[in-house]
Amino acid sequence: MLDTQAAPDGTRGARRRVLPTGVERAFAEDDLIVSKTDRRGVITYANDVFLRVSGYPLDQVLGQPHNLIRHPEMPRAVFALLWEDIAAGREVFAYINNLAADGGHYWVLAHVTPSYDDRGRIVGYHSNRRRPSPSAVARVVPLYRHLLDEEQRHPTARAAVEASSRLLEQLVAAEADSYEDFVWSIINREES
Repeated sequence: MLDTQAAPDGTRGARRRVLPTGVERAFAEDDLIVSKTDRRGVITYANDVFLRVSGYPLDQVLGQPHNLIRHPEMPRAVFALLWEDIAAGREVFAYINNLAADGGHYWVLAHVTPSYDDRGRIVGYHSNRRRPSPSAVARVVPLYRHLLDEEQRHPTARAAVEASSRLLEQLVAAEADSYEDFVWSIINREES
């Protein structure tokens, strides 16, 4: 199915809409998925692991917004938090469910950092992603489902993001000081 979507630069282009199949794509524990984007989130680099796991050829990835692999079951609040932090120059760790070209999905533990020019200005973003443990995914799935349920209660994307962002803050505050601390609590629990 073709879907005409606006790119971050405001241009419109035809892009195939991928529907989730529910099939999880596997990748090795030591695989490192790497991508780089410009400041708008347009992909400027993708390594071979990114291409293999996502199922996209390089020519269908470069120049596309990184949300090309956004799974519809990912809460917008997580991406709002991610963009807020990296735009402010902070690194981010997040559990993300990605959508592959064939409709399969794959969970990652993403580490996203700003990239700087020689004057210290942010020029883009670098993301390294690893396979999370099944127990880590099991911890975030109910949280994300709760956020998605909240988003679906609102008539506009803006209202949905605002409401689920507030809910994310509340839910995370019950367990940690911040989303990043929540992520690290899961990581540390896995390592002990």
